[in-house]
Amino acid sequence: MKEIMIATKNQGKVNEFRDLFASKGIIVKSLLDYPDVGDIEETGTTFSENAQIKAEEIANKLHIPVIADDSGLSIDYLDGRPGVYSARYAGEHKNDLDNLNKVLDELMGVPKEKRSAKFHCALALAIPGEKTQIVEGTCEGIISEEPIGDKGFGYDPIFFVPEKGQTMAQLSKDEKNEISHRGNALRKLNALLRDYEEFQR
Repeated sequence: MKEIMIATKNQGKVNEFRDLFASKGIIVKSLLDYPDVGDIEETGTTFSENAQIKAEEIANKLHIPVIADDSGLSIDYLDGRPGVYSARYAGEHKNDLDNLNKVLDELMGVPKEKRSAKFHCALALAIPGEKTQIVEGTCEGIISEEPIGDKGFGYDPIFFVPEKGQTMAQLSKDEKNEISHRGNALRKLNALLRDYEEFQR
């Protein structure tokens, strides 16, 4: 593979994938490079289903390998919400701050011991003519009572990681990659790609 498409318009996600593929000499493109592709309707009920739908549809359109990421936040007190609706929890305009504030409003007055949450990431690798591969990663945490930190994106400022004693938005890029849901999924994907490269020789 000389080029791979990451099925997202989120620059934060694109940068994380570029870090992974830099050492492999693989050029990373995203939906920002292919504005004609349009939005893919995510009709799945799980992160892995949505990732697979996006990866396969775009791979079939462009005839190149595609990695699709579907990830989000599941909060136990909210019965798993926002879940697959994490990006548009406060509306279709997909505003990070509005989503984050909606979660904080719904957890107003809820004690710390009931604010447990999990970040979940599913990555689907679709290569034209081959079976789609899916890997998943998670990260356990607690929802803070207010946003803390200015790094990262999405729900990072309210996702407190007990083992680090900080929110995701306070961690350096390396610290975040070490424990994050996407970091965990990317390491599994990296192993999958190594196997694929060995198979191609």
